[in-house]
Amino acid sequence: MQITNRFVYNKDEWNQILLQLCGNQILQSWEWGEFKSCYDWTPQRIIWCDDGDCKAAAQILTRNKTFLGINFKIMYVPRGPVLDWNDKYLLEIVLNDLRDLAIYEDAVFVKVDPYVTVGRSIYSYDQVDLDSIGDIVTQQFEQSGWQKSNQQIQFRNTMVLDLDVDTNDLLLSFSQKTRYNIRLATRKGLVVRNGTIKELDLLYDLYKLTSNRNGFAIRSRSYYVDLWKSLIQSGMAQSLIVEHDGEFVGAVVLSIFGGCATYMYGMSSGSHTEKMPNYLLQWEAILRAKELECKFYDFWGVPDFFVEDDPLWGVWRFKSGFRGDVIYTTGAWDFVCKWLLYWLYTNIVPRIFSFIRMRNS
Repeated sequence: MQITNRFVYNKDEWNQILLQLCGNQILQSWEWGEFKSCYDWTPQRIIWCDDGDCKAAAQILTRNKTFLGINFKIMYVPRGPVLDWNDKYLLEIVLNDLRDLAIYEDAVFVKVDPYVTVGRSIYSYDQVDLDSIGDIVTQQFEQSGWQKSNQQIQFRNTMVLDLDVDTNDLLLSFSQKTRYNIRLATRKGLVVRNGTIKELDLLYDLYKLTSNRNGFAIRSRSYYVDLWKSLIQSGMAQSLIVEHDGEFVGAVVLSIFGGCATYMYGMSSGSHTEKMPNYLLQWEAILRAKELECKFYDFWGVPDFFVEDDPLWGVWRFKSGFRGDVIYTTGAWDFVCKWLLYWLYTNIVPRIFSFIRMRNS
């Protein structure tokens, strides 16, 4: 086996390679990289081949950020690289090449956050079937000089629903409470419809309300509206809106890539909660994913630790009723090129930003 790498500069070639490698993570798509390029990130796409046969791919996002007069150049591979994680020889080459690229680019560090399953539990979180691949991956990362990251950007764990079943059987697989709430929402007059590009500002207004109510930070209006618009126009996302007597109650933005529909963004006005609008909205999103012939529905995030004080516990109580498989991933790993700047970036800079946010709140 003689592995070589090269950069890819063509959208169709890149996305086709991802599909060939069974990569269904939209954060590795060409369109995601192009969107991020509008917000100070520079995308690079690399593939690794053996005699013309593509074996691995990674979209790397690079950003320069100056703080207190210091330039921090960071590199990030969201939900990548994409490869056969059982191939230790290939994994070693990919990790070493990403390391060498970060050194060549004079970066502070490079972070990877791959979607590699190290454990799975069905319908719950208390009986986990561990995958031996977890030990393989951990060992190879450590041997190649990478370290487990303390800064997890994407959700480490998620819940995935298999859509390759009959619709009635799928509904029956949900918990009794979830099925009841779906029917209740219908009886109470809630209706789900397609959203439009013109309504994206309204979606952001709801998202802002949701973030204030639940205490999580979000980005600017322009960021989300631009993101949703670009994905929808490229055919990689759809918005669904739930209403009651014409009143805008809630919405979801569903991404679609590589046969996987992902519940990336959800927002709610907080009204009519007794009518269970979110249950109907989620069910209609799942049905839409099936109509689009998606094989999986990704609920996009469950707790790292299944305890009641976890920030995602309330969200988990809602999602768990849909009885998907809980997927545990290896999490993020960093290769550090400049240790002092890395320490400043991961320890001091976040504290300063936190202080500024508290002072301005």
